[in-house]
Amino acid sequence: DGTTDITRTVHWGEPTPLQKEAYTRVLMGNIDLSRLVFPSNTAGRTVESFARRALWDVGLNYGHGTGHGIGNFLSVHEWPVGFQSNNVPLEAGMFTSIEPGYYQDGKFGIRIEDVALVVEAQTESREEPFLTFEVVSLVPYDRNLIDLSLLSPEQIRYLNSYYERIRAHVGPELQRQRLEEAYAWLQESTEP
Repeated sequence: DGTTDITRTVHWGEPTPLQKEAYTRVLMGNIDLSRLVFPSNTAGRTVESFARRALWDVGLNYGHGTGHGIGNFLSVHEWPVGFQSNNVPLEAGMFTSIEPGYYQDGKFGIRIEDVALVVEAQTESREEPFLTFEVVSLVPYDRNLIDLSLLSPEQIRYLNSYYERIRAHVGPELQRQRLEEAYAWLQESTEP
């Protein structure tokens, strides 16, 4: 149990090329940070740029934090975990959000926020512990906004694996509750 939030931006119409590119680049940053392997005792601010890189590559950025700690029955945004300069180093067992975004004042905004658990990574050397993230929020992204041509093969594999996890965990519960319309939506939204 805990208190937190996740965010999914959706578009109900036909997105502009810029909206689609910006969304895809935000998603790329979310994926890149979520699958990052890093040394233990690394501060969030050290790895935060992985969430921004795809945006930076084309001269875009966002003016908010990349994530916040998640506690148990406390605030939605809980210090000291996160990706700002005053946050503590990440340790296995911590929960944090990963939430890059992009905003154009007066036009549109994008935020993709997942909740992730910091876990020990399985590395080849095993000399010292390394960490990574295990995303625990299981909600599909808006397919209408993803430009697959921008994603790397690794990012596509990550996305497909994530969709398989959503289907495996959420699908049976929707069927158990006889929520057939929601189940059909989930199947369509998580196709490879």
